[in-house]
Amino acid sequence: MARSKPWNRKITVSDDTVTSAADLTLRQSLIPNLLVTILFFLWGFAYGLLDVLNSHFRSLLSLSASQAAGLSSAYFGAYFLLPPTLSAYVLRRFGFRITFMLGLMIFAVGCLLFWPSGLKQSFGGFCGSMFVVGAGLATLETAADPFLSICGPTRYSEVRLNLAQAVQGVGSFVAPLLASRVFFAKTVDNEAGLKNVQWVYLGVAGFDVLLIVLFFFVKMPEITGRDMEVLEGKVNSEERKAEDGGKGTGEEMVVAAGGGGGDPGPFRKQINLFLAVWSQFCYVGAQVAVANYFIYFCEEAGRSTATSSDLLAVGQGLYALNRFVAGGLLTIPAFKPRYMLAVYLGLCFVFAVAAMNTTGTTSIAMLMLVLCFESCCFATIFTLGLRGLGRHTKLGGSLLVAAISGGMVFPPMMGAVVDAKDAHTAMAIPMMGYILAWVYPLYVNVWNRDVMDSHREARVGVEPSATADDKAIQLEEQPTKVEKEEVEVGTRATPK
Repeated sequence: MARSKPWNRKITVSDDTVTSAADLTLRQSLIPNLLVTILFFLWGFAYGLLDVLNSHFRSLLSLSASQAAGLSSAYFGAYFLLPPTLSAYVLRRFGFRITFMLGLMIFAVGCLLFWPSGLKQSFGGFCGSMFVVGAGLATLETAADPFLSICGPTRYSEVRLNLAQAVQGVGSFVAPLLASRVFFAKTVDNEAGLKNVQWVYLGVAGFDVLLIVLFFFVKMPEITGRDMEVLEGKVNSEERKAEDGGKGTGEEMVVAAGGGGGDPGPFRKQINLFLAVWSQFCYVGAQVAVANYFIYFCEEAGRSTATSSDLLAVGQGLYALNRFVAGGLLTIPAFKPRYMLAVYLGLCFVFAVAAMNTTGTTSIAMLMLVLCFESCCFATIFTLGLRGLGRHTKLGGSLLVAAISGGMVFPPMMGAVVDAKDAHTAMAIPMMGYILAWVYPLYVNVWNRDVMDSHREARVGVEPSATADDKAIQLEEQPTKVEKEEVEVGTRATPK
């Protein structure tokens, strides 16, 4: 049988198809997860550059603090619109690969739009460009966050997403450092600095095109809604088997073989997901508000703009480093994700209060500790929110990504307080966000801990099953229409 051309093979799969993805082991999921992690660096870089651009646009275009927040509102407004609509539809209809490619295409267009916006020095143009960039990254994240959460053994979902988010943190660390040392070096607050940024976004657009080609040709699993239902059935089967003293029933054997048993019930009853979405909205809003006004805060504490940009880079570096640390701690059984989330989010509140009520170097140090302990919150809320969703996983993931739009709401509120009072007083806005977000860790530690722990302790994917051991990814094995016709012709030609 003749081999089909790479561009003729099937790269989509129906969401109600059962593939081998539910049985992926750590080794089998490694390469796809590494490839998707590259994307996290991209939007980490774009997000890190956003914080510095806010400050420079304010000086160049004589904007108030609340007006400068328009750039963040445009960026995060795309997260409110895209994930629950277009991105969710493409993900459920065509799968992860097509969603990755679509997100990269939109992102590339947004990067190219920065060129005419820079030439015209139009703040509206920059906001429009940032909205398109946000739309591309929102589409990417609608696929990337759920993919890393579910591609591989369930017990390592928090580890995978936290490590990928750490790579994003590296991008957020590099961006402000380059901005202060290269893009705006000796040209602070003038047109030359913006021209440097134009060239950077042009280069990022070219890199996006290369990634689109790579995602088209590389082999990667398509994890369907039906796969997630089967996976939930296996986790539930393990839990019941443990409760019965290690004795499995005939029904559980059917579930373990992929026969079902993982129906989570109606979507409207997924209380764990809805609380996670609320927590994510409030947490991300607080995180973005702190990052957007970090430079204002440092200037108010007596530092120059250049020094403040360097301090932001250091803070983002601590943020990324602690994500690696958190990812390592989560591999230790005693450090359960629900514990880590409650402690880290609680410390964000504590240090935000300390930053409000101190001055000078001490207040800057407290604010940097806030950045440090924000590290594992997003990824842990996301993965815990997806637990137990089964066939609703993709829809739940799109809502959790849409919750990132909290970054559109909190910064303008903080900007208004900065204009009316000062940056130290305005820290009350993110402090309130951390308090509201703490509702979810309270819920999973008191009322829903059994579901959280059953996924944490599951052996699915850790020990290769008979269906997964040395089995190629099913999607890549599906014959093309040409191959099917060749087989049919060969069968008819064979004498009986």
